[in-house]
Amino acid sequence: MKVGIVAAAQTPFKEYPQWRSHELTYLAVEEVLKKVGLPWREGYDAIITCSSDHWDGKTLSDIEHGEVAGAHLGPSEEKVAMDGANAVLLGFLKILSGHADVVLITAACKEKDVLDPKVIENFGFDVPYQQLLGLDFTQAAALQAVSYLNKYDLRREDFAEVVVRAKKYARANPYLSGNTEVSLKEVLEAEMLAYPLTSLDTKPACDGACALIMAKEERAKELTRRPVWIRGIGSCYDPHNLGDRDLAEPKALFRAAQDAYRMVGIKDPAREIDLFEVSEHYSYQMLLWLEGLGLCPGGEAAILLHSGRINKNGEIPVNPSGGLLGGVPRYVAGANRVLEAFFQLRGEIPGVPEGKRPRRALAHGTYGPAGQHHCVIILEREE
Repeated sequence: MKVGIVAAAQTPFKEYPQWRSHELTYLAVEEVLKKVGLPWREGYDAIITCSSDHWDGKTLSDIEHGEVAGAHLGPSEEKVAMDGANAVLLGFLKILSGHADVVLITAACKEKDVLDPKVIENFGFDVPYQQLLGLDFTQAAALQAVSYLNKYDLRREDFAEVVVRAKKYARANPYLSGNTEVSLKEVLEAEMLAYPLTSLDTKPACDGACALIMAKEERAKELTRRPVWIRGIGSCYDPHNLGDRDLAEPKALFRAAQDAYRMVGIKDPAREIDLFEVSEHYSYQMLLWLEGLGLCPGGEAAILLHSGRINKNGEIPVNPSGGLLGGVPRYVAGANRVLEAFFQLRGEIPGVPEGKRPRRALAHGTYGPAGQHHCVIILEREE
């Protein structure tokens, strides 16, 4: 049995002071159902929502997201309380196991409603020790960035170049608001959050939602002439304690990627995958994640970056959509990577010549301090 994505939709990612998080979910759901002509509630067997009680500011936050997606007195609803790529993974497994024929996936987050994200991020650390230190995700990322810099003798300019590139590509994506062009100097001289990361080395906070519809092979072909098939998946955690990990070696990502590659029979991802949509919450992560995905040996992603091979029109395009640094809400992030890959495989991205339309893409999601968890999804269109 094959599992396909038949439609995807998202809100623009910006600040929505007038709307609540689940109302953004409804906007994405309404649009995605229209794309394939499915009725609300009766058109699908299951709903998987991705949201966070912490970021929504209430317990059981999925209830409201599920209700606007049609779960009340309708299809079953299950919640994923981490990166949105995992909601896609769960939908894939739900269909593959025979528990549903058509699944509606949603992911939403309003980051701009939270005055101090550090308070929420602190809950992601070990209770008796690391939480008491006041650690947040940016501090953990800074520890990882320093470890990466020192291990491979990299430069802060390498990280800054990732930001300049992302902002440039984001200008062509109408859904992203973090698209103001910046220079290397501006990135390096921005407010220092935690060395070596400045305020421009981290993805901007924003609000938004996205939705996807997945279906088993027969239903997918009924709903669209151009389904995009999920061919491989991988998911893995690193140890929870930062001190138990070599932060410069993304072992969980390597394991998740290898599992996904094995399902498809991929031996050389740089040659066999046409497009990569990677979740880089911080600038250095794009480089580190490329090494974890096996595109180059450890410490050589900066060389790959400067070579131009991973540019939008290069041999192995990485984040031509603008990436998370262009402004994508957390929790939505990984699902958005799948959505961007889906649109590019279908040739629905403006300015992409038909002859350059990719056939196979990789979407990546991550969550937790210093990229504790990784999810890798391989997507493929038919010839």
